[in-house]
Amino acid sequence: MKNTSDILIVGGGLNGPALALAMAQTGHSVTVIDALPPGASQAEDFDGRGYALALASQRLLAQIGVWENVADHAQPMLEIKVTDGTVGQGPSPFFMHFDHAEIEEGPMGYMVEDRFLRRAFGAAMEAEPRITVMPDTRVVAQDVDPTGVTVTLANGGTLRGRVLIGSDGRKSGTAERAGIKRTGWEYGQTALVCAIDHEKPHGGVAHQFFMPPGPLAILPLPGNRCSIVWSERTETAHAIHALDDAGYLDALRPRFGDFLGEISLAGKRFTYPLNLTIANSFIGDRMALVGDAAHGMHPIAGQGLNAGLRDVAALAEVLTEATRRGEDFGSSLVLGRYQQWRRFDTAALAAATDAFNRLFSNDNPLLRLGRDIGMGIVGSLPGLRRGFVREAAGLTGDMPRLLQGKPI
Repeated sequence: MKNTSDILIVGGGLNGPALALAMAQTGHSVTVIDALPPGASQAEDFDGRGYALALASQRLLAQIGVWENVADHAQPMLEIKVTDGTVGQGPSPFFMHFDHAEIEEGPMGYMVEDRFLRRAFGAAMEAEPRITVMPDTRVVAQDVDPTGVTVTLANGGTLRGRVLIGSDGRKSGTAERAGIKRTGWEYGQTALVCAIDHEKPHGGVAHQFFMPPGPLAILPLPGNRCSIVWSERTETAHAIHALDDAGYLDALRPRFGDFLGEISLAGKRFTYPLNLTIANSFIGDRMALVGDAAHGMHPIAGQGLNAGLRDVAALAEVLTEATRRGEDFGSSLVLGRYQQWRRFDTAALAAATDAFNRLFSNDNPLLRLGRDIGMGIVGSLPGLRRGFVREAAGLTGDMPRLLQGKPI
């Protein structure tokens, strides 16, 4: 059978298009199969959603030709302040403060609105002749043979490639059809996500305020605006989300404080149930998983998209190097290198986010004392602070070339 493309990617969110662009630039033909209809993710208006991109992720976007179209809309994150406390009582006197000036590379990362990222990815793929995008298309079956993989579409059509990539979220149909099980659990928490306009400038400072029900992240966007990711116990979150805008703000204010002056809602409000879910294998026969299809974790460290882009960078490098060596890049031997590269790092990040959430999302006085002392110690030691800054910027571990700002 004639191949439709070298690579078939199921999922048109952010990780799938990033991999498509990276592979197209190294000479591979790619088909991106997106269940959403044309233009569904290309909204012009602000809807409140944003992403915290680590410096390493920004480098990847620059290498694949996306950053130039979002740079003017990005807010550098210059500092991170981490505090612990309870609603209405304010933060503990012990805190951690990380400043980008402690590393040489520049800002720790950038905040970019969802709408700008998706439009930039769409434009970049449209300009790349090696990429074919199939919107409003669902995969219903996948079959593997010794030389490739064939997917059957809901409309009865078929596509064929040498390798299939699942970038289709935490409930990945690609993983399920390959028989890959998942390990994880629910947190009993739901994230309330919105954006706010505020009276005073934020100065490019990101805040993480830990409270017993869950953390509140305040992330700077361009202008006097911030993105809010606010974790609450699920029952409380649903009750707050059901309030009108005025009631919602009344619930947020005692948690948020008044350090940015008066606040008002900007854009829509969203809720996301929080859980940990990791695929038991990141690969199958002529198939690999990236992003949330491989691992979904608590947003406590804002690493969801960054972890997915690390997958993309590692997989693109493994596949490209195999092609240059004349190997069958869809073979289990080649795909195993990707899993070996990413599996431990992902497990360690998932364990860390899980532990942090359990440590901070409670009101145990002994644990509170221990974590406050711990934050005070970290905040007072320059070497530890620098390590945390480099970790937040994505500059640690075995970094693929794209994350270093280098072509594959």
